[in-house]
Amino acid sequence: MRNPQQTQGIISIIALFCLVAGWFNIFSPEINNLLSRKIFYALIGISFFLQAPFLKNKNFVYGMYAAAAVCVLGGLLIPVGSRMESIKTLAVFVGLILTFSGRKGYRQ
Repeated sequence: MRNPQQTQGIISIIALFCLVAGWFNIFSPEINNLLSRKIFYALIGISFFLQAPFLKNKNFVYGMYAAAAVCVLGGLLIPVGSRMESIKTLAVFVGLILTFSGRKGYRQ
């Protein structure tokens, strides 16, 4: 896909599917856990990486890259049930706040 915003949107939708699958126990417990507690964070992190260059404020760009890195690395490396797991959720909230406060207009 040539449009990074479209790619970012598709990745976000897939990430939300992973989260919903885990909440509603659509698959086996192991798969639900993997989808909602690991893959979701990795996909959201990738989405944040793709979105970062489109933020107005360059300071927000650095924050978005940091949130993205924490999401991806946390999703892949932090064990499920660890005390450190809340860091991934905090990174998602930071990324969402930066998304809604630092967007450029999409009119071009």
